[in-house]
Amino acid sequence: MEFLTLLQVLDSTVRLAIPLLLACLAGLFSERAGIFDIGLEGKMLMAAFFSAAVAYVSGSAWVGLLAGIGSSMMLSGLHGLASITFRGNQLISGVAINFLAAGLTVLIAADWFEEAGRTPSLGTGARFEPLSLPFAHSLGPVYGELVSGHTILVYLAFLSVPVSWWVLYRTRFGLRLRAVGENPEAVDTAGISVPGMRFAALAICGVLCGVAGAYLSTALQAGFVKDMTAGRGFIALAALIFAKWRPWHALWATLLFGLLQAVALRYQNLELGGITIPTQLMDAAPYILTVVILAGFVGKAIPPKSGGVPYVKER
Repeated sequence: MEFLTLLQVLDSTVRLAIPLLLACLAGLFSERAGIFDIGLEGKMLMAAFFSAAVAYVSGSAWVGLLAGIGSSMMLSGLHGLASITFRGNQLISGVAINFLAAGLTVLIAADWFEEAGRTPSLGTGARFEPLSLPFAHSLGPVYGELVSGHTILVYLAFLSVPVSWWVLYRTRFGLRLRAVGENPEAVDTAGISVPGMRFAALAICGVLCGVAGAYLSTALQAGFVKDMTAGRGFIALAALIFAKWRPWHALWATLLFGLLQAVALRYQNLELGGITIPTQLMDAAPYILTVVILAGFVGKAIPPKSGGVPYVKER
């Protein structure tokens, strides 16, 4: 493989891994607080639609980003209402959010733009443009091609990894959030609101999913199309298990999935040892890895002890 080709594959890896990374961190916060969130897919999808729709109408990618975050947080609030306030089944609530988002995005697009399942293509200003960092043309191809040339959302996503680590492991809020997922009774005894902490975690989850969805429709692509998340929310959940609910591990796990997607896009018919791997198998590689991880690591990766269990305060 030529060096320039390798750089192009790695560049595509970064671009494709960003929505997975943001969704993975979103799931990390909610699950660390004891809320399993199967609805990452739906939140990303809803955010992708509203980001593109509002960005098209307003002509501003930033306004679209805020709309995407707002729509994602609304679904997070709905998930919290069902699973925290009414103590419903968290998995069923998440699945319902996925169905709700899949149906509403098509319905609203048809009524708003008279185009079923899509928005008009976004023009300049309505989408995030790549940034050219200082000295991009003088510090060599690695810096110029791989580090520079991404949208601001890419750099914010990478910045969110150390920020998430710091919040979870170096702040009082992070200590309480992790304690809520492990032993909510002890947190409640200390006078800290368990529902409040879990709603706060879901709010962070909504923000990160909103940015992930906005990235898909206003940075990676120039508009929304039906079901454009394409299972990324579920892949992010698999990456979260693979990463054992740790921010830095989540970065490398999502980059691995991004690499598989980049290779599948770059090499439609890859030859290994004289054997040609069909295009369909290359496209399915990230999803196959998802199944392998779920089958092989679920028993080894230990989730928060109180994950998925509604908290009932003792009288």
